[in-house]
Amino acid sequence: MSPGTGAALRMLAATVDAKAVAEIGTGTGVSGIHLLHGMRPDGVLTTVDPEPERQQFARQAFRAAGFAGNRARFIPGRALDVLPRLADGGYDLVFCDGDRMESLEYLAESLRLLRPGGLVCFEGAFADGRTVDSGPQPVEVLCLRDLLRTVRESPELVPSLLPVGDGLLCAVKR
Repeated sequence: MSPGTGAALRMLAATVDAKAVAEIGTGTGVSGIHLLHGMRPDGVLTTVDPEPERQQFARQAFRAAGFAGNRARFIPGRALDVLPRLADGGYDLVFCDGDRMESLEYLAESLRLLRPGGLVCFEGAFADGRTVDSGPQPVEVLCLRDLLRTVRESPELVPSLLPVGDGLLCAVKR
């Protein structure tokens, strides 16, 4: 994650006064640290990743960054198996940095999870410039194009594509 993308996430979490954030794709915890810095002091980050060892690394990174253990909830598992168990309308922000092939499904789950006025963000929307390249593209890029089109055309969303890092697609739920 680029410093610009991290700064944008921190600012977006602060903008929506986030108390509850869901993150798809824990990774090494970098995005989670940015989100936690932008969230309310009593906010909780729920982070989902299929790799428990990544979550253990992120747990240590959060602790090293000064966050109390109760500020993050780690749920191991495939996002599309875990997300249906999370509360409808219970989240202020959903950050998606998981399997790009599942982006449309993440969007559908995010819309269910978000409160009105909540924000959904997708990292990597530019796919290193391939989403706008007219040549033949891998299925992963075609999935991103479908996501971009779906978000842009949805009457339920107010979208913006931020030119930070590899593109941060954001949308506010009406």
